[in-house]
Amino acid sequence: MSITPQQLELLMEEVEQEDPIDFADLPFDEHDLRALIANHLCEMADAMDNFSEEDKQLTLLAVAAKLVLENMVLNVQLLRRHGLPLSDSTAALLSRLRKGE
Repeated sequence: MSITPQQLELLMEEVEQEDPIDFADLPFDEHDLRALIANHLCEMADAMDNFSEEDKQLTLLAVAAKLVLENMVLNVQLLRRHGLPLSDSTAALLSRLRKGE
């Protein structure tokens, strides 16, 4: 892999500056969680060494899409549980779904 887990952690932190993650009251250190995920993703990428570039891109896109979907579902569930409104972007996406777009 052309990036180390430590470099990936730094990139994750940079992205989080624009869109912070609420670690709430999880019983884990956020830096430890970030390191765990960075290591896991670098291991996944290393396991794709024999993939073509197109297959690597498709696999990473599929993984990203699954994670975004999972995040949206968990976010909507959490907001509903606490009786809070959806974000504008989530509401817009769900509106598109209801309209069949």
